[in-house]
Amino acid sequence: MTPNVGGIDKKIRIAAGIIIMAAGAYFQSWWGAIGIVPLGTALINWCPGYFPFGISTRKASNTK
Repeated sequence: MTPNVGGIDKKIRIAAGIIIMAAGAYFQSWWGAIGIVPLGTALINWCPGYFPFGISTRKASNTK
């Protein structure tokens, strides 16, 4: 798995995951469990939705 989630994208995913989970807790709904998806993809730096389209928000590294 090549990382395909960059800095800003990662921060947005973390915030969205926390907000969705908090809303689920506030409204006492299991829908808040969906917040695990953006939070998980941010933590592992890989989005399966980006993979088939070759999308990457991560900057290219200059390592040889």
